[in-house]
Amino acid sequence: MKVTEHITEAKGKTLFSFEIIPPQKGKNIQELYDNIDPLMEFKPPFIDVTTSREEYIYIDKGNGLLDKKLTRMRPGTLGICASIKHKYNVDTVPHLLCGGFTKEETEYMLVDCHYLGINNVMALRGDAMKDEQSFIPKAGGNCFATDLVKQIDDLNKGRYLHEMMDIDNKANFCIGVAGYPEKHLESPSLISDLKRLKEKVDAGADYVVTQMFFDNSKYFEFVNKAREIGITIPIIPGIKPIAVHRHLQVLPQIFRIDLPEDLIDAVEKCKNNADIRQVGIEWAIQQSKELKEAGVPVLHYYSMGKSENIRQIASTIF
Repeated sequence: MKVTEHITEAKGKTLFSFEIIPPQKGKNIQELYDNIDPLMEFKPPFIDVTTSREEYIYIDKGNGLLDKKLTRMRPGTLGICASIKHKYNVDTVPHLLCGGFTKEETEYMLVDCHYLGINNVMALRGDAMKDEQSFIPKAGGNCFATDLVKQIDDLNKGRYLHEMMDIDNKANFCIGVAGYPEKHLESPSLISDLKRLKEKVDAGADYVVTQMFFDNSKYFEFVNKAREIGITIPIIPGIKPIAVHRHLQVLPQIFRIDLPEDLIDAVEKCKNNADIRQVGIEWAIQQSKELKEAGVPVLHYYSMGKSENIRQIASTIF
């Protein structure tokens, strides 16, 4: 089923979903299952699986020389999606990126998704590589998430990149896109960022999942402003519980988000990471309660490869 169909069938009930990260190359997939298993009691209708773009590694060639190589450290997104779908009988949402992929490679992945019965995809631009000051698309790749949405929507209409064959089987993808309650770090303003989101919706996006936020008022304001400019599709809040002290520095730095002073103060008073994790859990529970009471369609949690804190939150909310 499509994400939007799950939302419609829920008839106003708030659903539970979460996002996982593929294991590093060479790691056992069982660890991933071990993190999924405790969350299945909350009946997620879908699970997101991230995609990582290529990154540079340096290999010692001896004599003080280093060889610079491109590699993908966490491959297997589509295989994991198919495995989860088979093992748990739950829909999966692979993330598709502009960065690191040509349009042809994207089309091949979409064809594979179609054959596997994967009907949902998340269309993202992706981040710049670590040694790039700004995002640079791969030659022959999509430049913006809007372009990627258009390509996916074209397949839904039976339009492939090179139409040299008769098309008798259109794709039927439900397309998710990202939203930023505190604006994308490259946008000059929230209104400007919302206009970019409207472009993605007009290109064919079916639902929005927001970046993490820690102040629900930011989400509510974002949704209100989105509705004012004609965005009517579901806007799903994304929630990430604080887990370690360094999150106070890295989350605002990476995602350009604000942390409420009350949350910062509570973390600063903690004596160890176990205390910090509990603060993060309790904060996310309060966020989730308010959002659920407001009638959000889904509460979507960023697990970052660990599920115990998500399980504790979900056991209180669902």
